[in-house]
Amino acid sequence: MLKADPFPLSNSAAECDVELSESLDDNISYLLDVFEDCYDIVFHFSTIADAVRCCVVYVLGYSDTLALEKQVLSAIGAITDDALESYDGLLQDRINSVSPTEHAGINEIVDKICGGYPVLFLDASAKAWSFNLIKLDHRQVEEPVAESTVRGPREGFTEGIGVNLPLIRKRLKTPDLKTVSTTVGSYSKTEVIILYIKNLANPKLVKEIRRRLEAIQAKGILESEMIEEWISDNPFSPFPQLLSTERPDVVCANLLEGRVAILIDGTPFALVAPVGLFSLLQSPEDYYQNIIVSTFIRWLRYVFFVISLLLPSAYIAITTFHQEMIPTVLLLNISKSREEIPFPAMVEAFIMEITFEALREAGVRLPKQVGSAVSIVGALVIGQAATSAGIVSAPMVIVVAITGISSFMIPRYSLGIPPRLLRFPIMFLAGTLGLVGVMLGLIAMIIHLCRLRSFGLPYLTPVTPTRLREFKDVFMRAPIWSGTGNPELLSADQGPEKPNRGNVDMKRGKNNDGTR
Repeated sequence: MLKADPFPLSNSAAECDVELSESLDDNISYLLDVFEDCYDIVFHFSTIADAVRCCVVYVLGYSDTLALEKQVLSAIGAITDDALESYDGLLQDRINSVSPTEHAGINEIVDKICGGYPVLFLDASAKAWSFNLIKLDHRQVEEPVAESTVRGPREGFTEGIGVNLPLIRKRLKTPDLKTVSTTVGSYSKTEVIILYIKNLANPKLVKEIRRRLEAIQAKGILESEMIEEWISDNPFSPFPQLLSTERPDVVCANLLEGRVAILIDGTPFALVAPVGLFSLLQSPEDYYQNIIVSTFIRWLRYVFFVISLLLPSAYIAITTFHQEMIPTVLLLNISKSREEIPFPAMVEAFIMEITFEALREAGVRLPKQVGSAVSIVGALVIGQAATSAGIVSAPMVIVVAITGISSFMIPRYSLGIPPRLLRFPIMFLAGTLGLVGVMLGLIAMIIHLCRLRSFGLPYLTPVTPTRLREFKDVFMRAPIWSGTGNPELLSADQGPEKPNRGNVDMKRGKNNDGTR
């Protein structure tokens, strides 16, 4: 006779977690069906005092089998016949060192097993115990590659969230540092931790970030960019609306300013929200150097940010439509260098800019030993060859080289991408309308930036809306003792706004609750 299924399937496993059966055979039979064709799921059967059957289920290579053998299996194997009547309590006492957690729901147990927790089942018991015996193999803490500084801490995040969280906790030794854990991804079940400092962070901001994370309906989260795209106010904007960083000191500095950080398991990049354009143009090294030096470098950074966006367009517009703006001697030299060039200035610029971008990407993708050499030598060789062949002029090579160097001044890689993208449409406008086209492109970009929000924070704050009190940490690096404090728009009386797309995820055509 066929036995009735002890765990009838419901419409949704998340809606109702079925309780365990008191029969060990039924429990293990169900798990064998769930983990069918999963060779790395091990079922270890044993007997307590030759009377009570038990089974430990764990993931091979993910669970710490050595600790499991020493601290769990040997402990339950030492239980005698006299103690069998109260083996639940005795079990808790003997394996208390490995933090046993009691479970009664089968779906909860399946999640624990998939997460690397060994789970112990006992016959004639409708309960199971999971143990915190995850085998954590992770990369050692090293200096961040993408955010190197001359002066400052050398520690960087790793892919293990259990390693990253202590790096922040040891810098902020206060119970006001709060952590909220959640999981994202129906299959990956990626652990995500929200960090904020109580009484500094806006509770409405924390609540909004948590709401957006819980609204994510993805099969898996493998990198922080996936979460950034889901929770950004405007995911179609080229400008980053969250700060991604590998540095614990950067995260701590932003937490002290009232912002909220997000740690994602499996990636060394943490997210910080909300942010603005001027905060993204700041480097952590600004606060580790002299005030005058930091202010000078900050202004230099602002100038070269504009140069990286507008220099090729300005060159195209002036040489094509506004030659009267060029000094006569320089104009004659430029004309002489362009005598045998068959292309207009706009085509020249497109050829060189696309070539430079290709070399830049090639240098990133190639191994480190040859990547930098290929990008630098390739640019020199191709530029010289193109000039000798009469394809581009020497001034254009200089303009493109200065533009490329300017883009390297931007401290955040994610903020360096928008000028690279917007450079091309502005170059087209410059080649067709001259400086009028450049101004039209610049006005369109500024309008977009004025409308852009990062969790309700205007992207151009404190310039617009104007907050004079915060200017001391924008156009200059204010002294540490001046106490810059929280940005005004991050204070407790200012709540984050809803995303620009409202309560509806326009990209996916779904409401935040998953309905159409």
